[in-house]
Amino acid sequence: MGLIKAAVGAVGSTLHDQWKEAIRCEDMGNDILMIKKTTPTGVISNGSTVIVAPDQCAIIYDNGRIVDATAEGGVYTFDTSSSPSLFAGQFGGMFKEMWERFTYNGATAKEQAVYFINIKEIIKNKFGTPNPVVFKDWGHPVMNPRTQSLMAMKVGIRCFGTYTFKINDPFLFMSRIAGTATVYRKDEITEQMRSEVIASFSNIMNSLGDQRVEAMDLPQKTDEIKQIMDENVFDEPIRKRGIALESFAVESVTFDEKSEEKIDTYEIGGDAYTQQGTLVNSYANAVEGAAKNSNGAMNGFMGIGMMNMATNGMVGGATQGPWQQANNMPQYQMPNQNTPAKESAQVDASNEAVAEVKTESSDNSWECPNCHTKTNGNFCPECGAKKPEAPEKRFCSNCGNEVKPGANFCSECGTKVE
Repeated sequence: MGLIKAAVGAVGSTLHDQWKEAIRCEDMGNDILMIKKTTPTGVISNGSTVIVAPDQCAIIYDNGRIVDATAEGGVYTFDTSSSPSLFAGQFGGMFKEMWERFTYNGATAKEQAVYFINIKEIIKNKFGTPNPVVFKDWGHPVMNPRTQSLMAMKVGIRCFGTYTFKINDPFLFMSRIAGTATVYRKDEITEQMRSEVIASFSNIMNSLGDQRVEAMDLPQKTDEIKQIMDENVFDEPIRKRGIALESFAVESVTFDEKSEEKIDTYEIGGDAYTQQGTLVNSYANAVEGAAKNSNGAMNGFMGIGMMNMATNGMVGGATQGPWQQANNMPQYQMPNQNTPAKESAQVDASNEAVAEVKTESSDNSWECPNCHTKTNGNFCPECGAKKPEAPEKRFCSNCGNEVKPGANFCSECGTKVE
């Protein structure tokens, strides 16, 4: 038994009166993937007609086995005396191969029916990554301290978008998923497909990161995403059900909270050599600590200057601006006439403390033996060299006069000093 294609225009001719029954399926839309149609008696009479619309596949089911199928739109006559015609349409030799081995594992059916399968592209399927996906973002390159070369910053991103799919193997879809259900809708498989789509998408992100793609450029990489997915068969679990993913469309990309903080720190550094903002963070912490220590503020900022030298220009302008401002800070704060007496007294005490520190520091000035810069702190603000230890004092054993460092004789009495 099988299908015989009717002549063009036969629906409106006198042949229409000869058909005992007409089996057809209305438009299945975007939600119905398969629907079963049969006669009131459950038996398709010889000479009945089967009408197949474009983007539909009709599978003739008889007592637990497939007896014929077609993916070509048109009008067909069901003939119990004919052999299967298998009007394959877009599926080529697939129908013949599947028909020979498709038996529903020997199950016995109690009726004949036509199963119409929706083979058009199913659109408007949403996906999103509930957890951040690790991505190598070349929009924020950083310096690799080991190789001294640029590398992508690892960030966590969430992506949202849509995908489309299509049933590309009706027999496989029917045997693995739909079975002999009266109606099989898209929402019955949506959740499973969404989780598998997200898994495929995560694998695609790893490949795109190796191609120096910026995270914010992902919405423009639709073709690349599809190509990577096809080349690596990331959607294999979906294909095993007779379904193929047709397209991805990334609509939005957002960074997770930790990545946003990392990028903010990176952008403060101003260039690609900030090593993910580590040095900038150290600088910010140093400034905050120095600001809180009123008595040691000057020494604190000198330490920051030394840190600038230690970074060897890697942080660049990020630390130069605040360091210059620290050198130009006013040394005294004049109380305002309208300032309350208590606040004025606190300002005066603070000014006296700063003046005392400055006077004490000026008495302890020293010259750096490395770059000959004069300073009052414990480290040179230009090269970072540590203040040399003061030499032990020596006195003349004859007259008790203090002998200058390096001298071998007393300058008062001429006695030789050991």
